Amino acid sequence: MEVFIFVPWVRAGALIGIGATVLDYAEVGEGAIVAANALVLANTQVEPGSIYAGVPAKFVKKMDVTQSKEINQRITKGYLLYKSWYEEE
Repeated sequence: MEVFIFVPWVRAGALIGIGATVLDYAEVGEGAIVAANALVLANTQVEPGSIYAGVPAKFVKKMDVTQSKEINQRITKGYLLYKSWYEEE
């Protein structure tokens, strides 16, 4: 029996929202945002610095890559803060 595993590519500084699904061979570009619960279909190219949302995920907005990476870092820090509130000691 042969087993093949296909994976998407998620580039540096990209943010995948909670519950989002990124299918085989899709590529999420540098600093891009995939919204919560979005479905990125196979072979989709999410351009760097763009926002995709919906089922199936569609282009919403384009931002400067540097700006979007900064926004993503702030969002990530927020997630880590919220996570710390629920950690057991």
